[in-house]
Amino acid sequence: MKLSFYGGAGKVTGSNFLIKGAQGKILVDCGIEQGADFVAEHTYGPFPYDVKGVDALVVTHAHLDHVGRIPKLVHDGFRGKIYMTPPTKDLAELIMMDSVGILGEEARRRGVAPLYEVQDVEKTFAQIETLDYHIEKEIAPGLSVYLRNTGHILGSCSVRIKTEDGTSVAFTGDIGNSPSPLLPDWEPITDADAIVMESVYGDRIHPPHSERVSALRETLKRAVARGRTILIPAFSLERTQMMLYELSNFFSAKELPEIPVFLDSPLAIHVTAVYEKWGRTYFKKNVEDEMKREGSIFKFPFLKQTLPYDQSSEIDKVGGPKIIIAGAGMSHGGRIGKWEVKYLPDHSSTLIMVGYQAPGSPGRRISEGAKSVRLNGEEIKIKAAIENLHGWSAHADRDGLLKFAESSLVGRRTKTIFVAIGEPATERFLAQRIHDYLGARTIVPDLGQTWEITKDVVKKL
Repeated sequence: MKLSFYGGAGKVTGSNFLIKGAQGKILVDCGIEQGADFVAEHTYGPFPYDVKGVDALVVTHAHLDHVGRIPKLVHDGFRGKIYMTPPTKDLAELIMMDSVGILGEEARRRGVAPLYEVQDVEKTFAQIETLDYHIEKEIAPGLSVYLRNTGHILGSCSVRIKTEDGTSVAFTGDIGNSPSPLLPDWEPITDADAIVMESVYGDRIHPPHSERVSALRETLKRAVARGRTILIPAFSLERTQMMLYELSNFFSAKELPEIPVFLDSPLAIHVTAVYEKWGRTYFKKNVEDEMKREGSIFKFPFLKQTLPYDQSSEIDKVGGPKIIIAGAGMSHGGRIGKWEVKYLPDHSSTLIMVGYQAPGSPGRRISEGAKSVRLNGEEIKIKAAIENLHGWSAHADRDGLLKFAESSLVGRRTKTIFVAIGEPATERFLAQRIHDYLGARTIVPDLGQTWEITKDVVKKL
């Protein structure tokens, strides 16, 4: 079997891997690169392989950097089946349909053709077949796939691909920050000759959940005391649901005063509905029981979901303090942009950062202490209080990743771990740590590299 890295090598985003067996070809993920330039050559350029010759695509989870180019793949001639878990299918449809508008707007601004249209997304979903955890299935000639839960977001999975002679390679996708309040812990991979694993937070430690919750509560108390608007840029998928869950707990325990909370993101509203739909079967057992007993775990009496734009505009008429949760999580679009333009110059307002900020993104510049930032074509002065809260990522940290690697090496089958899906320095750091602490062979692959994997050897071609 041959493994090629066409995305997710030396970068956090843009995952795209190709497996070639003796007869069949399988892609794992087909995502967009996110960061300073959303319309990059990686996004709009041709795929570096024969799209029509690929038999199947397997998706690890529904984040845009893992699914965002699938409609382009279909547009360019891919006709194979697309496999993902049932929750991922529901979430991916929302994410892709939302991206049509975002990418279209960006394309118009830059004077280029849209990456794909609504009809491409519709064609994509005609090719999807759901596959649940722990089912072995042949999806290409001579190649089977097996999915495991990774505890990253709802429906996320690792992908193990096996040839007829038993040689196998596995892809972690993104590994969850276990233990999660909502999701089951990740499952180790012990049946692969080589593993491609993520490294987003491979050189950092997250505070434990109790500390994260305490920091969020105290930060919110300080923000409420300032008296004005509290902005929380949050990814519509997973981060928003975590924020709603924790806010609901704070208000229920009377740890915060009852102030208006606005979920000002159509995508996040729809995603939350998907979480409520599948939570009763894909969450932790205790959370499933809580949902069956109490109904929604994401709503409370003074939460208002502002779906239409005119309802969003009405938020401005509500005096402070108030909380606005909106996307985009890195402040490079969405409704959060208009609120940042209005409230960042206000010294009585607060911006709370709870997610990863890619290099070059407006959110990254804000979080690093910039005095001004360009938003919606304007240079905006920053006078509001900026609060950076760490540890809320859905990604495992350094120790969590090391634990994952250790658990996957228990059976001594895995000969090589490719450390990818991270910034270059982070990939190298984690690779060295796995090698030093666990004695495993680690490789930091370059974009475009192809490796041969057999039961006996892993070598570069």
